[in-house]
Amino acid sequence: MPELVRDSVMQRRRVLDDYEPGPIPPPRPLDRFGFIKQDTSTTNSAEGLVKSRPTNEYEREARRVRKWRKMIGVGGSDLKHYLWRKPHVVKRRIRKGIPDCLRGLVWQFISGSRDLLLMNPGVYEQLVIYETSASELDIIRDISRTFPSHVFFQQRHGPGQRSLYNVLKAYSVFDREVGYVQGMGFLAGLLLLYMSEEDAFWLLVALLKGAVHAPMEGLYQAGLPLVQQYLFQFDHLVREHLPKLGEHFSQEMITPSMYASQWFITVFSYSFPFHLALRIWDIFLSEGVKIVFKVGLALLKYCHDDLIKLPFEKLIHALRNFPKDAMDPETLLPMAYSLKVSRSLEESKKEYEKKHGKHIQPPEVL
Repeated sequence: MPELVRDSVMQRRRVLDDYEPGPIPPPRPLDRFGFIKQDTSTTNSAEGLVKSRPTNEYEREARRVRKWRKMIGVGGSDLKHYLWRKPHVVKRRIRKGIPDCLRGLVWQFISGSRDLLLMNPGVYEQLVIYETSASELDIIRDISRTFPSHVFFQQRHGPGQRSLYNVLKAYSVFDREVGYVQGMGFLAGLLLLYMSEEDAFWLLVALLKGAVHAPMEGLYQAGLPLVQQYLFQFDHLVREHLPKLGEHFSQEMITPSMYASQWFITVFSYSFPFHLALRIWDIFLSEGVKIVFKVGLALLKYCHDDLIKLPFEKLIHALRNFPKDAMDPETLLPMAYSLKVSRSLEESKKEYEKKHGKHIQPPEVL
């Protein structure tokens, strides 16, 4: 009997193992995050900025890392205490950007995923090895589309793609109602660049099930109900904060679904510069989805005078290809922080729920 069980397990594990790793791509210049440089003169990454940094900026970064290490303690053990004692200090430091060398660890603590991991020993291994998913072939088909220019995911069926497969497959088993949706790959892929498979899985669970903030699973359920709600709310924000642009969008028949869906589904990790996406994720994990609304609104505000002159075709292109200066975190994020959206979001949420007669499900107890 044990032989039969082992044979069955091995057959399940071979779903991706049947695919031999492709050839290792030849070495190419990478930016500091591991992405292949497409054009060293106009790269979207922060690498160009890194090369020109003066020595005193490196020293300032080193001091910042020391402050963070003191705050979080060994293995992050003091961070919860610090969050309770000095929440405003932690919030301010997170908004300035978590040091890249500590980002993965801090993300796990502020998202609540470390607690989930400790409460569920062995669960991830069980899901990966002993369970099957109806989404396995869909995941295999899609993994090569996730950060294809990053060195970790570049080799076909290599270590990075296998880790991504494992995390997505495990989640599709863990929550069979949601299963797997293509946009989830960018969330899992981003997390895997900063933590292990198991850590990335539990952070994905924390996000979708709402361990700390509102659950995200409605972004991926059939019909994308939470996406529809967020787009409705964002449209209200545009009309309230940028009435002239909102009117221009109406005249040109532009709706948020034409440009903003991926902002919410992937939390800006799909097509935005990686260094900006990381800064947004720092705040998103700490403060919740409100920052996605704020950043989206700040982008439109920054480009307002150009967007308001454009006809439909050029407007669509501009909304999907913001200029480089608009996506500088040091410019965009302070603008986003200054926007007050809480009251409007609450009112538009009530209006949406009244109109559609349903509420987003509360987070489940894990």
